[in-house]
This record gives sequence, C-alpha cells and structure tokens, in this order.
Amino acid sequence: MGVCALALLGLAVFYFRDGIPDVRQTVAAAGLWAPLLFVLLHGFVSVTPIPRTVFTVAAGVLFGSITGVLLAVAGTALAATAAFWLVRLIGGRLVERYAHRPAFVWVRARLDRSGFLAMLSLRLIPAVPFFLLNYASALSGVRFLPYLVGTVFGVLPGTIGIVVLGDAAVGGDPHPAMLLISLVSGLIGLTGAVVAARRRPLVEATPIEPAGPPETETDKAA
Repeated sequence: MGVCALALLGLAVFYFRDGIPDVRQTVAAAGLWAPLLFVLLHGFVSVTPIPRTVFTVAAGVLFGSITGVLLAVAGTALAATAAFWLVRLIGGRLVERYAHRPAFVWVRARLDRSGFLAMLSLRLIPAVPFFLLNYASALSGVRFLPYLVGTVFGVLPGTIGIVVLGDAAVGGDPHPAMLLISLVSGLIGLTGAVVAARRRPLVEATPIEPAGPPETETDKAA
C-alpha cells in the first residue's frame, strides 16, 4: 500500500512539478501555520490505514529536506501516540478486523518479547504497515515510552530517505550531508529489516477472540 501511494504521489509531483515553487512560496508565506497544520493533518490521518508515505514525500516537496524530516517525524510521532492511546482506551474491538491476520499475530508476538528493541526493529521493516504496528503495540504488553522512542528512531532512516527523494524530485538541492545520511539510513533500515525478520519470538502471540454470548448453565453442564 505504501509503495502504491509513493508511486502515485511521484507521478503527481512529476506532472505538476512546474507549479511546486509557487506552492513552496505560499507555504513559506503562511509562517508557522503551515508546518503546524501539516503535523496535525499528518497525525490525524495517519492514525487510519492511509499510508503515511504520502505525508513523508509531501514533507520533502513542500518544506525541503531538513525541515521536512523534522515535520514528518513529528507527524509520525503524533499519529503513533494517538493510535496507541485510542486503542488502549477503547479496547480491542476497535481493531478486531485485523486481529486474526497472520501479520498482526506475528507483530504482537515480537512486541510481547521485548519493548524498545522489538519496536525499533519492527519499525525498520518497510513491509510492516505503520497503522498495523500501532494497533498491535497498543494491544501488547509494550510500555508507551519504549514504544514512542522506538517508533521515532525506527522510522527515521526511511523518513530521511523519502523526504530527501521528495525534495530532489521537485528540483531541490539537498545538502550533500543529507544525501549521505539518506544513503546510510537506507543501509541501516535494510540491515534492521533483515535482522528483525530473522528473530523468533519466545512465545507466539494468540489472536484476539471477539467476546461471545454469556455462558449458560446448560453450556457449563455440557
């Protein structure tokens, strides 16, 4: 899903790239309201299954490499926080439709094994959807602080690479240091993905079973 969103957004940037400088000027003229609105919109929308990749590319297109990375990470952290507490407060029924998927069970098993390291390694795997990992984390035993810190550091490599790509796609001139960081981040992300995928949980997590009707005396006797 994230790859499709990236491809569609890339096509849009290609066809409308001539108008990007005007858009950037409008964003700059808006002052602090533009980045604030971007982070809030990013945080609100990314709680849902909509891929956050759209906002990551848009951050590079609209704000450039350095500011774009900061805003994309801030929006991601806001979305992760909102999803985590929303699921914990409302309960598992909010995500019942995902609870029986093999990917969901696989993720929960690794989160129940450890906190920060499991979250960090799982965030480095591009194939694990952002929203799905948020939901699974809220239903696991992971604590909020390791969850948030692991999320921020785990999404950083991929975020840097995509934001720099978005900036360069519209004729931006990313700092050479950002290009180097982007390359190193990609290698870190690839390494983390391989390591995380090879790790086995101590105990496989069980899917969430939806609550059934109350047990009657006849059922107990049987």
